Amino acid sequence: MTETSRLVARLFWTSVIGGCLAFWFGPPAAAATGLALAALLAHRLDRPRRIRRLIRRVTRRHARTLALRRRQECFVDAYGNLIQDGWERERAYFAERSVVPLLETHGQAEIDDALWEDILGIIEAVAAGVDLPDESEAPEDGIAYERYCAAQLREAGWQARATRASGDQGADIVAEQAGVRLVVQCKRYAKPVGNGAVQEIAAAMPYWSGDMAAVVSNAGFTPAARKLAAAAGVLLLHHDDLAALRPVRRVEARRTGRGAKGSTLVER
Repeated sequence: MTETSRLVARLFWTSVIGGCLAFWFGPPAAAATGLALAALLAHRLDRPRRIRRLIRRVTRRHARTLALRRRQECFVDAYGNLIQDGWERERAYFAERSVVPLLETHGQAEIDDALWEDILGIIEAVAAGVDLPDESEAPEDGIAYERYCAAQLREAGWQARATRASGDQGADIVAEQAGVRLVVQCKRYAKPVGNGAVQEIAAAMPYWSGDMAAVVSNAGFTPAARKLAAAAGVLLLHHDDLAALRPVRRVEARRTGRGAKGSTLVER
């Protein structure tokens, strides 16, 4: 049943019941019925505002993460065009996975084109309104960027050091905290990072006896890189994420008679 049909049904039955009461109890019951009908209409007319408030509330909970993704996934190509394809995908993903299910639990069964545009517009406004650290603070030189990322990790409590330029097997930084070893590859790019970086750090993790692996970049990541990282258990981070990074150990599940289960990540 649609929202409109539910409203019509409520108005109909309120009118029927109110009319019967008015027949028996006269003007006071008729006045009460009129007030009830007015309340139903006012509640329905106020629904768009309440829906927008709900969207803003859930979006603001993730405002900083969305703002970082917005900055990561937007870049200027070689022809001077602003490319926002990655951010548009990220914005739609957040809307589909975080906003729409919440609206459905609040009785919003239909997401029409107008409401979808409202959702995307609110996400855009919230993300754009976050005051992020100046991107120019991160060095443009590759080696300096690696040192910058290592310093960010040290501020977060990691014992971090840059590897040698040669023989690093794809790891630029090795860091440890609480007995957990993290291997990191750093990419200071002007465009999204692709599959190659994920493959390299995934291979470097066992070489360095790592428990965690991450690719850190000022730019975003291609959809293929995100898909591969999810399968390989590699974190894809913006350098501003390093300040909040905590140690996580990969724990292999016990083997049973039916074969081995997949591994899980358990925060220490």
